[in-house]
Amino acid sequence: MQLGMIGLGRMGGNIVRRLMRSGHQAVVYDKDPKAVAGLAADGAIASNALEDFVTRLAKPRTAWVMLPAGKITEATIETLAKLMQTGDVIIDGGNTFWQDDVRRGKTLRDRGIHYVDVGTSGGVWGIERGYCMMIGGDKAVVDRLDPIFAALAPGIGDIPRTPGREGRDARIEQGYIHAGPVGAGHFVKMIHNGIEYGLMQAYAEGFDILKNANSEALPSEHRFDLDIADIAEAWRRGSVIPSWLLDLTASALAENRSLDNYSGFVEDSGEGRWTVNAAIDEAVPAEVLTAALFARFRSRKEHTFAEKILSAMRAGFGGHREPPLNKKA
Repeated sequence: MQLGMIGLGRMGGNIVRRLMRSGHQAVVYDKDPKAVAGLAADGAIASNALEDFVTRLAKPRTAWVMLPAGKITEATIETLAKLMQTGDVIIDGGNTFWQDDVRRGKTLRDRGIHYVDVGTSGGVWGIERGYCMMIGGDKAVVDRLDPIFAALAPGIGDIPRTPGREGRDARIEQGYIHAGPVGAGHFVKMIHNGIEYGLMQAYAEGFDILKNANSEALPSEHRFDLDIADIAEAWRRGSVIPSWLLDLTASALAENRSLDNYSGFVEDSGEGRWTVNAAIDEAVPAEVLTAALFARFRSRKEHTFAEKILSAMRAGFGGHREPPLNKKA
C-alpha cells in the first residue's frame, strides 16, 4: 500500500523506514528538507510542501500526521483537510488528546474525509521492535488500512500465547488493536502512558531506596553498600518485576552507576495529566498514577536519584532529553 507521512522526526521517519522494508510505498513531507532528502535516499517519494505532498498520493489518499500534539498538529490537519477529497483518510499518530480526536473526526466526517487516531508506542526502538498501536476509527476504514498496521506491528514474537484467547481477533496478539470509534485509540494510549508513569516511578523509588541503604543516618549494622547495577541485572532474570523499562534501567546503570550524566529534571508530556483528569471525571481512584505525575512536578524543583532513574528510562525508550539549562555542570 501507499502511505503519506507528515513529520519525519524520531518516530515518523522510522515508521516510514519500517513500512518500506515491508514493501509499502511512502510519500514524505517535513519542514526540514534534510529529513525529506534522507528518506528519499532510502526510497521514499519526496515532497516540498503540503500541496505537493497531496498531489503525489494515489486516491483514495492516506496521510499520517506524526507531529507534536497541539497547535502544530491542529494546523497541519486543518490545512491538509482543505487539500484532500471525499474518501481520503487522515491519521493522527501522535499523542493527541482524545477529545480533540472526537471533535476533529466529526468535522472531517462532515467533509467526507475519514479520520483515524493511532496511539503509537515503541519510541526510538520501534523500527526494529515494531510499534504497539491502539487505533480508533470506523471499522471499514481501519480494516482497509490493515496492511499498514500489520507491517508496523511487532508481531507475536517469542511472547507466550495467553490461554483462552482462541477465536478472538488475531491482530491483538500481533501487537495492535482496533479499540473502538474515533478517539478510542488515543484514549487507550493515554491510559497506557499514565500507567507508564506509575511503573517508572515505582522503579525509580525502589532504586533510590537501594542506593541510600548505606546512609549514615542508619545504624552501622543496618547499612548495605549495594551494587544497584547488578541488582537491576539480576531482577531482569526470573523475578516477578521484569519489563522493558527495567531493561533500560539496567543498561543505564551498567553504563554509569551514579547516573550523574542526568540532572533528574523530568518532563511530563501531557498524557499523565489527561489520565488523572479522566480518573476524576469517572470518579476512579488513581492514587499511584496521580502521585507519579506529582513526583515529576517536584523533580523540577529538587532532584533525587529516583528522578535520575526516571530520566534514564525516558532517554532509553523515547530519546527524551532534559532541558540543557537544568543540567548540572
